[in-house]
Amino acid sequence: QVQLVESGGGLVQPGGSLRLSCAASGSILDINTMAWYRQAPGKERELVAYMTQTSNTFYTDSVKGRFTISRDNAKNTVYLQMSSLKSEDTAVYYCKAVNRGMGYWGKGTLVTVSS
Repeated sequence: QVQLVESGGGLVQPGGSLRLSCAASGSILDINTMAWYRQAPGKERELVAYMTQTSNTFYTDSVKGRFTISRDNAKNTVYLQMSSLKSEDTAVYYCKAVNRGMGYWGKGTLVTVSS
């Protein structure tokens, strides 16, 4: 079982930046994949980025060049650095861990991009 807690969400102006954090209950080195998803109002949840144990990364086209996923193994934490934020980035952002075919979700953190 993996417990995940997101933090770092809030209100930010267009063009601004935020760094989201996802703290895991155990060593993230033991988790196959860490991912960030988001769900905008009235939309389905979508994959934003992921990082595998071998440090392979993926970003959805809409965030490429603006978002960066990273990790700090000593802190058992995965980050999503978000820059040049747009109104369409407004969503609840969720951390997900996938290990041995099982998925584990955090409760989410709200990011609102508005002037």
